[in-house]
Amino acid sequence: MTRAPSPHPDQLLLDWEQDPAVQAAIEARVAQRAEAAAFRWRLRLVAIETSMMGALVTIAGLALRQPALPALRAGIIVAAACFASGMLLIGLSGACGKLMSHLRQGRHR
Repeated sequence: MTRAPSPHPDQLLLDWEQDPAVQAAIEARVAQRAEAAAFRWRLRLVAIETSMMGALVTIAGLALRQPALPALRAGIIVAAACFASGMLLIGLSGACGKLMSHLRQGRHR
């Protein structure tokens, strides 16, 4: 068995695990960071999806020997629609999450 390393004699011993206020503050900060990171990842996914769909439609139009300008226009329209639907989905999922959180908190009171 290995022993846990003992702290240095000059080190201030803090027992954060026994203080519920400190634990709650730490958990709140971690949750806030995780929520911000999740939002950034959702935005990245929407941006990737938007560019891929726009490029796919443009390339498909050119492969079908359509004129370049209408193919590009169709790709831009599809990319805009894809971006709008992705942003709408992000907003609705966030609103749903907040509503569910609010309902759970109301039930426990």
